[in-house]
Amino acid sequence: MTNPITVLSAERMLTLPEVASASAELCPAMARDAERHGLTVDGPWIFVSHGLPKDSRTAFRIAFCLPVSVAAPYDGAYAVKTLEPMVCASGRHEGPLPTLFSDGYGPLLRAIEDAGHALSGESREIYHRWQGPDSAGNRIEIQFGLR
Repeated sequence: MTNPITVLSAERMLTLPEVASASAELCPAMARDAERHGLTVDGPWIFVSHGLPKDSRTAFRIAFCLPVSVAAPYDGAYAVKTLEPMVCASGRHEGPLPTLFSDGYGPLLRAIEDAGHALSGESREIYHRWQGPDSAGNRIEIQFGLR
């Protein structure tokens, strides 16, 4: 079970191939906005997906979330919201982004299925260490919400 997390959030409807360019644009802009409005960053980036597709052509809802501590009312360009607690199965992926689905998502989804659990439709990627899309040094936690 995850804890509630206050985040600065930007939601989009995207396909899987569009996520990289959207995050490259949004994440730095959101970090600047957080700093400009006096928000304290309180954890690593979290990408929250709803209805993650099994193909690269179907659009799905994704929220780019930066955990923050909010000391005063926020009136910036993004939303401040709370990620609610979620019962989940989690795993870690270490390595380049091109292997995230085969080496990270795949084994975790097989373990969830083997255990007889049903997915809630929400999943999260938590970027504990990010060194670039092709870096072997990336460390990403994958969480799948369970019913």
